[in-house]
Amino acid sequence: MELYATELMGAAAFDVDGHFVGRVREFFIEPAEQANRLSHYLLSRGRFQPLVAKYDQVASVAPGTIRLNVSERALEAYRPNEGWLAVRKDLMDQQIIDISGRKVVRVNDVDLAEQRSNGNTELRVTQVDVGLPGAVRRLLQGVVSPVVIRKLQRGLPHSTIRWEFVNLIEPDPLRRLKLRITDEKLQNLHPADLAEMMEELSAAERQGIIASLDEETAAAVLAELDQRLTTQIVEKLEPGKAADILEEMAPDAAADLLADLPKETSEDLLDEMPGQDADEVRELMAFEPTTAGSMMNTEFVYVGEESTRKEVLAWLRGEEFHVDQLDSIVLIDKTAKYSGTVTVARLLLASAQQAMQDLKTEPLLSVSAKADQKEVFELFDKYNLRTLTIVDEEQRPIGTIAVDDVVSRLVKK
Repeated sequence: MELYATELMGAAAFDVDGHFVGRVREFFIEPAEQANRLSHYLLSRGRFQPLVAKYDQVASVAPGTIRLNVSERALEAYRPNEGWLAVRKDLMDQQIIDISGRKVVRVNDVDLAEQRSNGNTELRVTQVDVGLPGAVRRLLQGVVSPVVIRKLQRGLPHSTIRWEFVNLIEPDPLRRLKLRITDEKLQNLHPADLAEMMEELSAAERQGIIASLDEETAAAVLAELDQRLTTQIVEKLEPGKAADILEEMAPDAAADLLADLPKETSEDLLDEMPGQDADEVRELMAFEPTTAGSMMNTEFVYVGEESTRKEVLAWLRGEEFHVDQLDSIVLIDKTAKYSGTVTVARLLLASAQQAMQDLKTEPLLSVSAKADQKEVFELFDKYNLRTLTIVDEEQRPIGTIAVDDVVSRLVKK
């Protein structure tokens, strides 16, 4: 039989002899033992010490009633345990992340399934109710009988999330550990989706999620978040963790983030970063915020223009690059001056011995790091560019601007 958490809250519990033990005030899941089983029932009666019935002490369950297979004397006194997930306190009315639907929702009720085991009745959480039926059950709980409520909810539209698609939000790292809450599912979401969901959460919840993600995922999410929220999150992170995340960001994104922090905070974080990474970011922060230099990424792929397609692919396979660095490849001549770009699409379609200089796109476009961002916008618009190369005074490439950098800058204007 399917049950709902609301039907068990306040249910009368009787021991094996039929004596009234108390009413259910809470029930718990012990994730370390079983991810979805109700492991303990908190029973209270007047001024008596609250008791706890374990899952294997429950004989049967029905809406409004629980019968035990032991006497009251066999029950233990209740002692709080941070390793238990409280259904009423930690789930009901709480915001959770729906991994499958990629959204933040509020839990109205919890659906339970009965399972017989060794003569006792275990209840397993199957899904959470985030729709109107759950809200109606909460509203009418204790006002009308469960039978009437079930009749009323039949015609209402249902909206539930299977338990395996639920990601609980727990800001406290120590409690996350005790509850065995991981963010493996979150890390499979697109950073833009996760960032959008995080904007609906409280500051503490956002902080908890970022702190629990691996550095690469956290960096990708921060790059998608609103600038104001990103600043708040990084300021509150432990400096070592914040520096590790900044290392995983593109230098231009890290520079933009640090520029929004108080100078003392940004310097502390730069000191935590490896020397070369920190130097790159400092160089970018030195550019005026409306120049091409402030938008460029100093991590880009460049090869000699006389290289063949076969040689370039062999070299690329042996290197580690972010995918977004491989949209276009910058070419240099024998004097290390910029001589053009080749899109990866053209590279893949070329023959093995074809030289890179034969594949470059026209016209040859570049700007200096001091160029105004308006000039950059105009070039991207006029030539439908995906990347633009930045050169120094001697025409040597020092960075690139990608179209997503342009879009981000335009959105912020």
